Amino acid sequence: MSGARPTWYKPDVGLSMRMLLTIFLLGAVYVVFGGVLWYVGIPPVLLIAVAALIAFVQFFYADKIALFSMRAREVSEAEAPQLHEMIGRLAAQANLPKPRVAIVNTTVPNAFATGRSKNHAVVAVTTGIMDKLSPQELEAVLAHELTHIINRDMLVMTIAAFFSIVAGLIVRNFFWFGGGFGGGYGRRNNDNQGAVLAIILLVSLAVYAVSFLLIRALSRYRELAADRGSALITGDPSHLASALVRISNDMPRIPDKDFRQAQTVNALWIVPALKGNSAMSLLSTHPSTEERVRRLQQMQLDMEKSQRF
Repeated sequence: MSGARPTWYKPDVGLSMRMLLTIFLLGAVYVVFGGVLWYVGIPPVLLIAVAALIAFVQFFYADKIALFSMRAREVSEAEAPQLHEMIGRLAAQANLPKPRVAIVNTTVPNAFATGRSKNHAVVAVTTGIMDKLSPQELEAVLAHELTHIINRDMLVMTIAAFFSIVAGLIVRNFFWFGGGFGGGYGRRNNDNQGAVLAIILLVSLAVYAVSFLLIRALSRYRELAADRGSALITGDPSHLASALVRISNDMPRIPDKDFRQAQTVNALWIVPALKGNSAMSLLSTHPSTEERVRRLQQMQLDMEKSQRF
């Protein structure tokens, strides 16, 4: 590592404001959605029960679900001493409790962090990224993931995803049972059944579209904030820039089997598992690698200038 490094990292204020705004807007959207579902006959008890169950699972088991989906295995210090030492040292520099450590056995060069709080977090890295990156590049990637824990954006993304899951589950159940939950509006007037289903479909599509754009906007900003945090913690933005380029360039060579598995947690990876230009910039969960590298290069120049004066 090179350059001056802070012993702690202050959370990104801009990110905090965006997280609050995103949760507020998502909450408002889903209040309207819930009101429409109640109006057409879905019992409030069912809405509350489904929401409470999914909220419980998402809050307490989101990290386990993410790790399970990638077949990640938590490892002890004896099993991965160098990785534990690196994460522990970076966490101490950032005044952060050391998170749990997991390894994903895949050729995909990537890493992610998940968990509900600073004290209940885990950083997962793939065997591919440990094989392909230099120690300095890997350290920069780990500092990026630790910044997600510091900024608490993992929890906000979990809540945001929970809203979408609730909406999708309610809509699927409504169509499965023909809109006849509890003898509501649809059961009272079968002649209006088609109109009720049309309303549900249109409202759910609108809710999904708004949620999709809000979550994508927050996700893109949180990645830029984590890049900045990595640069501040390590004191050398160039290592993260080179790591991002190396990871992105390696994606087209990943076997299809590993590639498909990695796509299940694309929103969490430091670089999404995408080949070519398959994702439009507006719809991507991440900013382009080019934009991220450009920002990191500018930070490198700014740091070098400040050290000369």
